Amino acid sequence: MSISSLKGGVGKTSVTLGLASAALAAGIPTLVIDLDPHADASTGLGVRADGKMTIGHMLKYARKTDLSQNIVSSAWQAKAISKRSLTRVPVLDVAVGDAYTGIYDRPDLRARDLRRLTQLLARTSGYALVLIDCPPSLNGLTRMAWSASDRVLLVAEPSLFSVAGTERTQRALEMFRNEYAPDLGPIDVVINRVRKDSDEHRFRLTEMRSMFGSAVLSPELPEFADWQQIQGAAYSVHQWPGKAARKTAELFDDLLRNISDSGKMRAR
Repeated sequence: MSISSLKGGVGKTSVTLGLASAALAAGIPTLVIDLDPHADASTGLGVRADGKMTIGHMLKYARKTDLSQNIVSSAWQAKAISKRSLTRVPVLDVAVGDAYTGIYDRPDLRARDLRRLTQLLARTSGYALVLIDCPPSLNGLTRMAWSASDRVLLVAEPSLFSVAGTERTQRALEMFRNEYAPDLGPIDVVINRVRKDSDEHRFRLTEMRSMFGSAVLSPELPEFADWQQIQGAAYSVHQWPGKAARKTAELFDDLLRNISDSGKMRAR
């Protein structure tokens, strides 16, 4: 599943990390692929390449690279193991991101280059969920992720520019599906950073439900003030103390459950 947005700053990486946290808590074997050249997901997951190839270099040598030999276990996984006695070790692995991926983030990427991530994933197995954190653009890296995905999750916030950007991304996705990815499944929308006390947000929420209909997933995610601190400490929201974090974790549990219940999550 690609997690995408045309507009930056809507919490795309936070949604990726929230879903990864929920998957870890549920014991779902998960791989996070950090395609954003900023590599914020890798930072939040507490990983470094440590002699392994980053995803950018793996993409460069996609024909002969074994992705499974270059993944890194997330710091969250070790923390989850240390906190309780487990008969089954939870799996949350990461294909580490870095700025090198930027060589593919251009609008003129060739069709054969769009298949590079698909080639890497074809030699990977054992994961029930693969989350691809895309850059906030419609350039080559995002389209490479869409080519490799079963479905796309668009992250939007209840603001004018984000709503317009989400609509444009939907149209771009439909065109991309027709030309390059006929097997691409649902294009869903998750609404993030909601402030229920804002008249503007309430108006935009109504507008988005009307525009995107059943594509809007529940629950909507409220603004969560502790995200920067949690991610800076390389913790999952499920491991962070406090009532607000527990409530946010429950929302991501519900969101992941709704995605799973739609029957589109299948093992690779």
